[in-house]
Amino acid sequence: MRLPITPSEIAPRIVTGAFILNSGLGKRGADEGTAAGLHGFASGAYPVLKKVPATTFARGLSTAEITIGTLLLTPFVPAAVAGAALTGFSGGLLGLYLRTPGMTKPGRSVAPTQDGLAIAKDVWMFGIGLGLLTEALTGRRTTRSRRRR
Repeated sequence: MRLPITPSEIAPRIVTGAFILNSGLGKRGADEGTAAGLHGFASGAYPVLKKVPATTFARGLSTAEITIGTLLLTPFVPAAVAGAALTGFSGGLLGLYLRTPGMTKPGRSVAPTQDGLAIAKDVWMFGIGLGLLTEALTGRRTTRSRRRR
């Protein structure tokens, strides 16, 4: 049986999946103070989240991270599905980075300040997500068409 992933996808999926899964598991039992901090940070960038209770937000974030980490670590999940989930999640994190004052250097810069460095690093997850999507949408067609010849 052939898995729906290629060998070149294995390392990025394991590393990113384990990282996100660990983050989600760490937030699973977040106390009220931690939940309030996570919620406050996110709702500053995404005002619609202000309507969501902090503990509900923290549980939802934890569940999302556990789900995405598991998708990435499961070899039976196609790269397009795992890549789309990772791209969407990391895109949200980058939006948080770009919308939060003090995260980027003054002016029209996207370069991080010292405070923004921890979130700016998440750009690697966005790149991996796009890479998985690209591989799924373009790489396999080339491989299949070569086999048919």
